[in-house]
Amino acid sequence: MRAKAAVLWGLKESWQIEEVELDDPEPQEVLVSMVAAGLCHSDEHLVTGDIPIALPAVGGHEGAGVVEKVGARVTSVQVGDHVVMSFIPSCGRCRPCASGHQNLCDLGRHLMLGTPIANGIHRMRAKGQGLAPMSLVGCFASHQVLHEASVIKIDPDIGLDKAALVSCGVATGWGSAVHTARVEPGDVVVVVGVGGIGSNAVQGARNAGARAIVAVDPVELKRQSAQRFGATHTASDVFEAYSLVNDLTRGELADSAIITTDVARGDLLGPVLSLVRKGGAVVVTAIAPFSQAEVTLSLFELTLWQKEVRGSLFGGGNPRVDIPKILTLYREGDVLLDELITRTYPLAGINEGYQDMRDGRNVRGLLVFD
Repeated sequence: MRAKAAVLWGLKESWQIEEVELDDPEPQEVLVSMVAAGLCHSDEHLVTGDIPIALPAVGGHEGAGVVEKVGARVTSVQVGDHVVMSFIPSCGRCRPCASGHQNLCDLGRHLMLGTPIANGIHRMRAKGQGLAPMSLVGCFASHQVLHEASVIKIDPDIGLDKAALVSCGVATGWGSAVHTARVEPGDVVVVVGVGGIGSNAVQGARNAGARAIVAVDPVELKRQSAQRFGATHTASDVFEAYSLVNDLTRGELADSAIITTDVARGDLLGPVLSLVRKGGAVVVTAIAPFSQAEVTLSLFELTLWQKEVRGSLFGGGNPRVDIPKILTLYREGDVLLDELITRTYPLAGINEGYQDMRDGRNVRGLLVFD
């Protein structure tokens, strides 16, 4: 069949809208008609080269849609089901999945290769070339063929435009606080960078019972927005946050700090580590450039104050558990999704959407398909 997709042909280039050819699903795959896709910063990392992936590629790793066709061996969904994409596939059988760490599923080894799990042959083509789907899902397309391991069925009463955000940004941010930072009632939490993921780290900290949540961002729009999601205090940078947290805790400092900036930098870790108390933890959720290998921090402070630095992929959660759970919290009013969306765009408006993100005009932009 033919579809429309946003294709990245080369580094530092704009997304190009192309008519593409799409194959039928293999036995363990499904054909999905996309309804919405989030303009997540991780796809910007493809443009800059911070995340290495074979090009040309179809972007988008955060989306939701309706199943139109299923392969003969698919068992978890059927035609007509509403589904959310999982940018981390989960097989349910490997050691990480079996031990409750679906975010570390062994199928993740396919992510950077950009070729389908089933047989390594591209399903989508344009101009005679195979197109690699971002995170094996490639949501910046009107239709896409995905492995069953990358789709999660959801209740049909939840709007797919809102559900798309839980595919990555919401679950990653929320889980960074709930699972990786292990926020407890009464904690003081600092979230550094309150865009799409950071806003949801704020929501996760609030859901977990934090008594104070300090949102740090240089953009006033994002600081104001963070208060809607549960931030009790704001600061424009880490140094302003230190003074604030010091006063809030009478010198004890924060229980945890979560780095959700647009790009993780090695020179940021040291100042953020100084925000947390003895035995406190810094969670690094933001993605650094693939080539970055240097970090500046005080090893003296790390050891003698017994602090921790924790990485967080998909918020340390399980896609097949956390996505339905967060959507239930949304239905009950405990997680805000509608308020995250600053502006929606058609597929043809994708470059405008990403420019708005770069300029700090959006908390979250969303592609909506006809």
